Amino acid sequence: AVLPWSDCPLNSNRTAYLEECEVATPTQYFFFRETLNISSSFDENGGVHMGQALCLLLAWLIVYLFIVKGVKSTGKVVYFTATFPYVVLLIYLIRGVTLHGALNGVKYMFTPKMEQLANPQTWINAATQIFFSLGLGFGSLIAFASYNHHNNNFENQAIAVSLINSGTSIFASIVTFSIYGFKATFNYESCLERMRLLLLNTFELAEDTVHIGNISFWITDLNRTQPEQFATIASRIETCSLEAELDTAVEGTGLAFIVYSEAIKNMPAAQLWAVLYFFMLLLLGMGSMLGNVTAIITPLRDFKVLARSLSNETLNGLVCLFCLLLGIGFTTRSGNYWFTMFNEYGATFSLLFIVLLEIVTVSYIYGLKRFEKDIEDMLGRRPNWYWKIMWVAVSPLLLISLFVFYILNYIQGGAPTYQAWDKDVGRSVVKEYPVYGQVFIALLLVSSVSCVPITALYAFCTRHQRGVPVRENAGHSVTSTV
Repeated sequence: AVLPWSDCPLNSNRTAYLEECEVATPTQYFFFRETLNISSSFDENGGVHMGQALCLLLAWLIVYLFIVKGVKSTGKVVYFTATFPYVVLLIYLIRGVTLHGALNGVKYMFTPKMEQLANPQTWINAATQIFFSLGLGFGSLIAFASYNHHNNNFENQAIAVSLINSGTSIFASIVTFSIYGFKATFNYESCLERMRLLLLNTFELAEDTVHIGNISFWITDLNRTQPEQFATIASRIETCSLEAELDTAVEGTGLAFIVYSEAIKNMPAAQLWAVLYFFMLLLLGMGSMLGNVTAIITPLRDFKVLARSLSNETLNGLVCLFCLLLGIGFTTRSGNYWFTMFNEYGATFSLLFIVLLEIVTVSYIYGLKRFEKDIEDMLGRRPNWYWKIMWVAVSPLLLISLFVFYILNYIQGGAPTYQAWDKDVGRSVVKEYPVYGQVFIALLLVSSVSCVPITALYAFCTRHQRGVPVRENAGHSVTSTV
């Protein structure tokens, strides 16, 4: 048996392959046409893709079963969803480093590019990645921490989680780039082999004289010595470059579902590696959603009306049902473009804003001295100078810089663009969002952070109506919930 994205399907006459698949690759065709059935632009909608909708339903059903009993059942599930991906990554590491060309990818990973390091967008993407992987700004860490004992040693846990997170990122990157190096080397050598066969079929050359190591020499020499005959194949000559293959930047769904899938189909026992890989992706997604859903449910349980009227099972089910309904829109033919919009504009800006607001609130509004006393009450000792410098100076300055760079890039970047699949050329092309899409992006940016000023205004007006001085009330009634 072969993987479904290994070969192009035949056309209706069964005389040739489908044109869209021929101009692209079988993997790209399977992802964009079979999996997504994607439209050609943001404006072209279409109906719901039933396959995606059923998978979405199944995913949320699994999440509900994981959290149905509350944090007790969630904690047990997380042990598996968090550890099994490490097993798969370790297996992939052993397999990846033994692949031909894997070292090329690892070298590429550890070779710094100064022009990228000088680009503020690189650091914004890096910060966003840390926020996502650590769960900063999402509320999941706060939600889970609220179940800890009062004297829990959260300092050691914070250090351990940060080190494990960074170590996991490097570990996963080595696995990714080893496989990426294999794919790039495979494509590079396939290109050289095509050029070799083209030269052998066109010119009278001994087969053993032309090999992939001297293709460039023969192309240059034949172009110089036999220009008329070479002109007949000039349009078919490709520029084969390993560096160009490695420079083909892919991220997001393209990396997870195209590059990896492309590499897997060229491995021995491809079916085994495909099952392991996609099962790992499923568990990673489940693990992330468990934290995010817990961050929603935990504060909802603090509302006495909901706590009294709804059981844990009912409330958890309603939250999962609500999220399922929100996700249905992403299963339409243009749903992937909407998903990209939410991913790019609904998270980065709000995460930077919320995390910055959190650290400024704790360090300067709540007060560093009061925060130190809270920590001393819980751990029996005050935090050392390193933590104080980070909270008061380093972290706020870095976050403010990233926040300013993000706004400047958004303003100077012109009209927002997205990658649209063009079935005629078999690749993604850059298009501008329509006017209503740009308006929605603006609303998305504002709505993602509007809860903070709206809640602050509500609290101020409520206290003002009651005749309670805001500053005095803040000084006497605020208690720590760290």
